[in-house]
Amino acid sequence: MTDGVWRVGPDAGGLLAGPTGAGPLDGLRVAVKDLIAVAGHPTGGGNPTWLAGALPERCDATALAALRGAGASVAGIAHTDELAYSLSGTNIHYGAPPNAAAPDRVTGGSSSGPAAAVAAGLADIGLGTDTAGSIRVPASCCGLFGLRPTHGAVPDDGVLALAPTFDTVGWLTRDPATLAAVAAVLLPPGDTAPPSRLLVSEAHLAAVAAGTATVVRDAVARAAGALGVPVVTVAVPWEDDLPGLLAAFRTVQAAQAWRLRGEWIEANPGALAPDVEARFRHGATVTPADEIRAVDRLDAWRDRFADLLGGGAWLALPAAGGPGHPRGVGDADRDAWRAATLACAVPAAFCGFPSLSLPALAAGDPRAPRGLALVAPPGADAALVAAARLVGGSGVGH
Repeated sequence: MTDGVWRVGPDAGGLLAGPTGAGPLDGLRVAVKDLIAVAGHPTGGGNPTWLAGALPERCDATALAALRGAGASVAGIAHTDELAYSLSGTNIHYGAPPNAAAPDRVTGGSSSGPAAAVAAGLADIGLGTDTAGSIRVPASCCGLFGLRPTHGAVPDDGVLALAPTFDTVGWLTRDPATLAAVAAVLLPPGDTAPPSRLLVSEAHLAAVAAGTATVVRDAVARAAGALGVPVVTVAVPWEDDLPGLLAAFRTVQAAQAWRLRGEWIEANPGALAPDVEARFRHGATVTPADEIRAVDRLDAWRDRFADLLGGGAWLALPAAGGPGHPRGVGDADRDAWRAATLACAVPAAFCGFPSLSLPALAAGDPRAPRGLALVAPPGADAALVAAARLVGGSGVGH
């Protein structure tokens, strides 16, 4: 089961690096996404050409240092989609990590390796990043809990960036207790009160397959019951222009990604998979005026969304467009899955709001995990983590 999970796996003792202190994470193992610095090892970014030019890291990334200081060990450095610019969990150079929850399906990405390790029991914590869903999507595909914190709440020092406006350090676990233990180390204390109501958007349910929408509706009802709150159907600010929302997000993401990596891509043509390179190169076509217009649209939607979440409301929606797509699926089906998934994952990403993915297994179909995502106002991270404990035991999760 370890094949395909690790770029640098555990040593003979079962670990890559031990803890540097003691605390609430004693005995827990971390699978580190290969974008996050691990002292003494180069960061590979999911690409062998990038890896060949990288030097060993002088110190751990800040987030990893905090986990090791609280007692966690590093199980290994886990694979990632190339430079984090994918959502499938596949990598043309290293393959697709195994999905213990659904062996015939991908893990989702780009935190694919950490998700695979946690789902298989090779690690207790998957430390990764989420730019456009890369924590929440693999959590959904692998039947895990995954938290994208409020943007900037967890330091990103020592992390390879993709689009800094959206990049966020997050983590995956098999259970709510471990999710909360990590939160206690990485996040400041906060209000743990449940939401006042759960909001549901028909536009987002219509963006996914009917079977997934049914699973999510059932999960929302059970989550609301566990939290003791009503469910209210609402129109999200981008209700009538979901394609426009995705286009604006892609414009800003691609422009930022090209500014960061364009020089390297020009110097190493063909080093990336064609679809990944095409996403980066799209950024070269974005004019300053295009980017400003896209930023203005996103800012306006963000302000209206913040108003919608006023009074403690949370938005409930699918965490991905469906179960992970089958391995070996054709480009058209993969791209359709990606588009449906982005429709669900982008709202929290462009706003920088915290979002939690909870397992929502389909009745009678345990090998097709799906996730329920809860999106809360900025700073409500502790409340989402507390909700995971309540909802996770209600039948929504495991």
